[in-house]
Amino acid sequence: MAVARARHEVNPELSDSFQEKYSRQVLFAPIGAEGQRRLLGASAVIVGCGAIGAAASNQLVRAGVGRIRIIDRDFVESSNLQRQVLFDEQDAREALPKAIAAERKLRAINSGVHVAGVVADLDSGNAEELLAGFDVILDGTDNFESRLLVNDFAIKHGVPWIYAAAVASYGVTMMIRPGTTACLACVLEGPGGSGFDETCDTVGVLGPIVNLIASLEVTEALKLLSGREDALTNRLLACDVWSGHFQSLRMTAQAQCRCCVHRDFSYLTGTALPHITMCGRDSVQIHECSRLLDLAALRARLEPVVGRVRQNDFLLRFAIPPHEMTVFADGRAILKGSQDPSLARSLYARYIGS
Repeated sequence: MAVARARHEVNPELSDSFQEKYSRQVLFAPIGAEGQRRLLGASAVIVGCGAIGAAASNQLVRAGVGRIRIIDRDFVESSNLQRQVLFDEQDAREALPKAIAAERKLRAINSGVHVAGVVADLDSGNAEELLAGFDVILDGTDNFESRLLVNDFAIKHGVPWIYAAAVASYGVTMMIRPGTTACLACVLEGPGGSGFDETCDTVGVLGPIVNLIASLEVTEALKLLSGREDALTNRLLACDVWSGHFQSLRMTAQAQCRCCVHRDFSYLTGTALPHITMCGRDSVQIHECSRLLDLAALRARLEPVVGRVRQNDFLLRFAIPPHEMTVFADGRAILKGSQDPSLARSLYARYIGS
């Protein structure tokens, strides 16, 4: 049954296209026309465009947040499609980088939003450049090293950011406001602090928990960006969609926190890890971020040795049975079929060079 509501007049100074595209959001009184104007002038950067990042970027773009940057290191595979809502089978067949596939989809959804996909692995060497200049940072990553790196950047520069994670049927999210709330280092590195012991590699992940956590994360972002900081939850929200259990926990800042008290930004000032295993994948990533590759020349060199090499504008792939290697133009590579860093680096040196 429809619920009767008072008529809300859209500001006549707003354009017709604005009124039509965002009319239902403007009718929501806590946002209204002024909040929508703020959203259109706001910016957000999303680190990671896997399950949570894809859902969050989709919602932000549809809500009219004016400028969006999506940073992701990975490419689309068929196993992603169960939960990563922006991608389709064609993206997987083409092995498109997720940042590029997301940018194309999101620009088609809302041409009034400036969307830029960046194919990169966020690390201590590029974080200052990639994260600077945005009003809020959203977490779409799959590992706590990257999250603590984002946390270091956010605390150092006073930028709000939103932590989000999900595994199996369970997920958590938390708005982190430097100087106001506990930071992620307080939560993870304080007494009793820990991340998920399980991973999507071992216990899987349900699509519904991903979309729920992304929705909670984006709601906090919309409150912040529309000027409704008074409505922010400022708590860690946890839920399990299978059991129906929900929690809201107030997290206390730690008096001796490495990051927000002592301002020790060790993740931001450290060196990039030489390799990292990847969530949900029997894979290892190799970092060679200072090395730019000519993919066409590399393909010509590899084909006489390994046989068929598939290439697009962003990466190339070839088989080293029983493994498969994907090489990006920035020098990174992902070895699929192993979690052994020594093997990954050995094969990288053999086929790409050291």
